Amino acid sequence: MPTTWLMMENGSGGPAVSYHPARLESVGRYLPDTRLTTDEVMASTRHHTRVDLERLTGIRERRVTGDDEHSLSMATEAATDCLRRSRHSADDIQALVSCSITRSRDRLTQWLEPSQSSAIAQAIGARNAVTFDISNACAGMLTGVFVMADRVHRGEIDCGMVVSGEYISHLGVNAARHVRNILSRELASLTLGDAGAAVIIERAPAGAPGIEIAGFTTVSGHSRLCLAYPARHHPGARMFTDSRAIQRAAIADTPFLLREALGSAGLHVGDVDHLIPHQTSVRAIRKGVGLFNEALGDEPRNGPVITVDRYGNTASTTHFVALAEELKAGRIVAGDRVALLALASGLEIGLVLFTVGPELVDSHVNDA
Repeated sequence: MPTTWLMMENGSGGPAVSYHPARLESVGRYLPDTRLTTDEVMASTRHHTRVDLERLTGIRERRVTGDDEHSLSMATEAATDCLRRSRHSADDIQALVSCSITRSRDRLTQWLEPSQSSAIAQAIGARNAVTFDISNACAGMLTGVFVMADRVHRGEIDCGMVVSGEYISHLGVNAARHVRNILSRELASLTLGDAGAAVIIERAPAGAPGIEIAGFTTVSGHSRLCLAYPARHHPGARMFTDSRAIQRAAIADTPFLLREALGSAGLHVGDVDHLIPHQTSVRAIRKGVGLFNEALGDEPRNGPVITVDRYGNTASTTHFVALAEELKAGRIVAGDRVALLALASGLEIGLVLFTVGPELVDSHVNDA
């Protein structure tokens, strides 16, 4: 098992290194209006499965796209929402990275060129932004934060945007044709929902709260536990997941790696106020976090943030959909330390730890 984190440059390279702190300035999201309940999902399956998916996962419903919605439209809506909450204008965005797994612009057609990031920048009027795309499965947006914060640290930019739009509910439509029982490798596809999310990363004043840790590691021996392919006989794609094996791998590997990452900043898990894990299922999150706490001998000050019961698993957008939810509800306040934990196919384990500043709280003050 690898034990090395790819950690963000923290300015410790000596006096020749220019270092500028980075922070999250505003968060936006977009959730489609259409709600699809778990009962409706299971009623659509071709075979009588006898699976009580709501009891198994804790997911009551998820949002799914309408006929005129897709990856680009949701990403653009989220970026627009993020700018609406920000003190920055589109002209201030110097770099924009799109982190979507899906890149649809007309429902199911996936576009590689022109890039998704350039299309989003054009749509929101970010005329000065350098644009590029990143793909790192469900860890995509946190990887984008890693890259964008590093560019701020190095003084290359003062303001950048990380954005994603995930139209993945078609995986559930195709899975409904094939799922037969609880052991089906497509069962996890029935938990998916659609969403867009965006976050602005900016240069912070010296001494202001901001990003403290951003790091990733890959346990590549588990790379085949979740794979997706274009469907042969129907539109969209199919995804095959060994959910139990992924959870076992995460439980085995994550505590040691978290201890290492937090230790690099002189922190412990008890220093964390809010943990936002990847949203897979209510049961998996509670069991996994409980085992992490037991292995680490400590726990965050609050229980894990859970939004999967209302929105389903929204892939790379999941952490910022949840962060926006907590800010909107007033459960996260200035001075709180928040950990965003990615567990993505690969197996990719990622952590972004930051202290909340008043500017981030203020971006949602009118929602409370």
